[in-house]
Amino acid sequence: MTKAKELRALLQEGRIIQAPGAPDPLTARLIEKAGFPAIYMTGFGATAVRLGLPDIGLLTQTEMTTHARDMARAVSIPIIADADTGYGGPANITRTVEEYIQAGVAAIHLEDQKLPKRCGQRAGVRVISAEENVRRLRCAIEARKGSDMLLIARTDAIRSEGIEGAIHRARLYQDKGADLVFVDGIKAIAEVEAVARGVAGPKVISIVDGNETTALTAAELQDMGFSIVFYALSTLFTAVRAIDDTLSALKRDGTPRNRLGHMVTYAQFSEITGLADYEALDNQFGWSEC
Repeated sequence: MTKAKELRALLQEGRIIQAPGAPDPLTARLIEKAGFPAIYMTGFGATAVRLGLPDIGLLTQTEMTTHARDMARAVSIPIIADADTGYGGPANITRTVEEYIQAGVAAIHLEDQKLPKRCGQRAGVRVISAEENVRRLRCAIEARKGSDMLLIARTDAIRSEGIEGAIHRARLYQDKGADLVFVDGIKAIAEVEAVARGVAGPKVISIVDGNETTALTAAELQDMGFSIVFYALSTLFTAVRAIDDTLSALKRDGTPRNRLGHMVTYAQFSEITGLADYEALDNQFGWSEC
């Protein structure tokens, strides 16, 4: 069974799918180890770990799909990947869809932003017309051909057109064939509730750390009718704080010993990365000394 079919089966079960964000394959392995059913490959996180730069559309299609392919190799659970705007016109969108299918991801989301794009949580996000984005979505659906990969239509219109404008777009994209819809840029619980009321059918919500929406539990979001919840930045922000704290202690104390209780051990890290499996290969097939 493909990962896309696995995700579709999870959706049919009717329980909300918690998909923490993974900026890299190592974090993806930790998410799988923790028992989550799916992973969100965040463009924000991918840009941060690959370039050390902000999420302003700097990664290319090739970089993003390579990142997705590496992550898909590292885990056995479905990955939902950020595909930005599709990286260009119809030919680019077609290639983007094909590359993500070949990478082995279960779903992608395509957004309706204008270039230069920016993180949906920031002010100043601009969007193309709904009609133009419908054409882009139709292109992506056509490019999918016989693949089971799901297409999520994301709208970033909430800041420029208000919550009702964003809901209108989500409904339109749903009517035109998107498997799920995703109103991004939500910062308030009232906005979550408005989307829950205004958009029927399968939909995605993103809970971003620092916003009041973190007060909502997965069970509450399921009761509202959401199918998938992203926690796009939680792992990245936690890791950055932990690394920064360790480096501060190392600079101050001249030794990492006071941070050892905050670290995994060498043995634990080896278990996370699957070292034993590779050692078994060496033992079975490695060359012996004459």
